[in-house]
Amino acid sequence: MSQATDLQDSDIPGLEAPVPREARGRVIDELASMLPPEAIITDPKAMEAYRQDRAVDPNAGMPMAVVLPLTTEHVKMAVQWAARHQVPVVPRGAGTGLSGGATAIASGIVLSTERMRNIAVDPVTRTAVVQPGLLNAEVKGAAAAEGLWYPPDPASFEICTIGGNAATNAGGLCCVKYGVTSDYILGMEVVMADGRVVRIGGPRLKDVAGLSMLKLFVGSEGTLGIITELTLRLLPPAPPARTVVGWFSSSREAAAAILDIASSIRPSMLEYMDATSINAVEDVLGMGLHRHASALVVARSDDQSPSGAEVATMLAAFHRHGAFEAFEVADQQEGERFANARRIAIPAVERMGTLLLEDVGVAIPRLAELVFGVEKIAEARDVVIAFIAHAGDGNTHPLIVFNPDDADMKERAYLAYGEVMDLAIQLGGTITGEHGVGRLKRPCLVDQIGEDLLEISHNIKKALDPAGILNPGTIFAASGNAVGSKTGQK
Repeated sequence: MSQATDLQDSDIPGLEAPVPREARGRVIDELASMLPPEAIITDPKAMEAYRQDRAVDPNAGMPMAVVLPLTTEHVKMAVQWAARHQVPVVPRGAGTGLSGGATAIASGIVLSTERMRNIAVDPVTRTAVVQPGLLNAEVKGAAAAEGLWYPPDPASFEICTIGGNAATNAGGLCCVKYGVTSDYILGMEVVMADGRVVRIGGPRLKDVAGLSMLKLFVGSEGTLGIITELTLRLLPPAPPARTVVGWFSSSREAAAAILDIASSIRPSMLEYMDATSINAVEDVLGMGLHRHASALVVARSDDQSPSGAEVATMLAAFHRHGAFEAFEVADQQEGERFANARRIAIPAVERMGTLLLEDVGVAIPRLAELVFGVEKIAEARDVVIAFIAHAGDGNTHPLIVFNPDDADMKERAYLAYGEVMDLAIQLGGTITGEHGVGRLKRPCLVDQIGEDLLEISHNIKKALDPAGILNPGTIFAASGNAVGSKTGQK
């Protein structure tokens, strides 16, 4: 991607009167006087790490300050200050996002919840009350210590925060059976754009009082409010998983086997990797993956019935659709090795070059068309596109690899990026299944949801954040004021 440049105030939709440059020092001093010294950073070198997420948005600016609150009260004070001075606030977790949803703005602040890390697990109600800065893995660990389980498991679960998961409604490998983040959020505490603190829901399994607001905030990417606490639903531990592996000589055969399995049973995992990702992972792990294979499908079942019917169903589907090798792994450890191979696919492919990471999804019967279509786009644009997928729910991750120093290749990569999203929409799918719209996909949103629904979404945004200070430029853009294009370039 190109050298990062400051996002100009004129590019910020809905922000009418950003702080003049000559007054920024004064207003930042005011903010600093309201917070503990350790809760604010203004040194540009220290702020560099907070300018963007893993999407590496080329339009990231250098913020006026980074706020690191410890409490909801700190967040409240910072947002009230921002509302008073019309300062944009970009909420941020661990910065593992892949759509440019945590892109800093030169006239704004970044508010990172990374230091908000309290958790309390109640084994009686099977709930956990957590602050947003805890890592997903830490929430899982705290639940496990009480004999419970928090299911959502993004591939980055060891480094992503629970607040970021809520902001994008993250999914993961086991979500084909156990659901995504929103299925486990019972309540939350949110700081609104005017600094008010509201509580939505709570530790109740059934609650229909008033409008259903939880779903509105989950997945809103910090554009409607800043989540400072979550009440999560926990489950008893899942039974030990049995892992089945299928190797295929063509993506067509693998896609047919996936559809066969998904229409017959509900596996606890059903993942896909293409030849490029298989070889990238083998370069890292050296675990003996078949480098000549066109596709690898890793499936799991936690069916504990004596017959093992689900495992038999999956193996039969693999064989029926031409797998040149299919087997159940010997033990749990071997199963984890194959699951880990899928989890590290993105960083493994990233070793090949800079990535444009897609997150498109389709209904499972259209999965094969998406796979073949992406292959055609890669061939037509002469770019490498590694293809991995949470195949059991149709959520895919085409990974476009390019050299940012090669201008022609970079242009082809961005064109392919837009074409993959166009293809997903044509197939009745989505431009994002779990990573969020962010900034990079925002120009394509209207093509998926239409002008009417986009207008309704804008109206909700304006009602909750009339000054447009919360994560401006993410998801929403004023008409004719989009930052970017369908190619992902400004």
